[in-house]
Amino acid sequence: MLAIERPTRNLSLDLLRSTEAAALAAARWVGLGRKDEGDQAAVDAMRLLLATVPMQARVVIGEGEKDKAPMLYNGEELGTGEGPSVDLAVDPIEGTRLVAQGRGGAISVIAAAERGGLFNPGPGFYAAKLVVGPRAKEAIDLSAGPEENLREIARALGKRLREVTVFVLDKPRHMGLIERIRQVGARVSLHTDGDVGGALAAVLPDTGIDVLMGTGGTPEGVIAAVAVKALGGGMQMRLDPQSEEERWALVNNGYDPQRVYTLDELCPAEDAHFAATGITDGQFLRGVRYRGEYAVTHSLVIRGHTRTLRYIESHHLLEKLRAISGELY
Repeated sequence: MLAIERPTRNLSLDLLRSTEAAALAAARWVGLGRKDEGDQAAVDAMRLLLATVPMQARVVIGEGEKDKAPMLYNGEELGTGEGPSVDLAVDPIEGTRLVAQGRGGAISVIAAAERGGLFNPGPGFYAAKLVVGPRAKEAIDLSAGPEENLREIARALGKRLREVTVFVLDKPRHMGLIERIRQVGARVSLHTDGDVGGALAAVLPDTGIDVLMGTGGTPEGVIAAVAVKALGGGMQMRLDPQSEEERWALVNNGYDPQRVYTLDELCPAEDAHFAATGITDGQFLRGVRYRGEYAVTHSLVIRGHTRTLRYIESHHLLEKLRAISGELY
């Protein structure tokens, strides 16, 4: 006889309210060219909602330190002080430039796990990443070159190389990588920002993306790892300092820039939580829509323990939101 497991509280659904709030606040700044103001609005809204969640939470990964932006800072305590003790990785806006320029793909995102359940990158701001969906998770090896990885990924997916599409951030550091991907015969999908979204696109079905390759933010890598693990995908990451100052900081703090981290090292927790809400239209989430007195948000929520994935559309009465939270919305 199978043991019956009783349902427990799903923290992911509580965290969802914080990404919805941040997305709604950021959406007011879409296309206005004012990057810092939009970021600050999202941070304020996320912090306001996280303070209401019954948890004893500590921010272990915040985005602001790398970008010198308004932030939920590392070590900040959040929640009501009751309930589970958790570590948080937050990014109120992934793609602040996308919001400022009115471009697609900006999201608000948060991940949570039991204390010690998220990798701490220390002073590492950048990392090389390789992310694929469940069918190709045994085919990747970050210590090998892109050519070998793409051949193995194509084989695992049952595709020709010309049918494999790779998400790459459009940065000068990736010029060589882009050329190597194209030379082996695969296709490149270039994006100016948003590698949490890119990692999700590589794992979720029907996005047109098969794999994420290249160097992006380390905080984004840890956040993405929670979703990738919960969805049964594959991911490897290696710290990739972009300056001598960053390299020396890593070495002096005991990190090996050559070490490849597995998904279980990035997210050792089994019951981790992930929530993301679209700010502007992307590959798998719609951005905030305004319908007169209402605003509509579209979100993705994942719980690692059950591997339940939810797409949630919420309709927010703006008059009520403003009565509760002032002019954030």
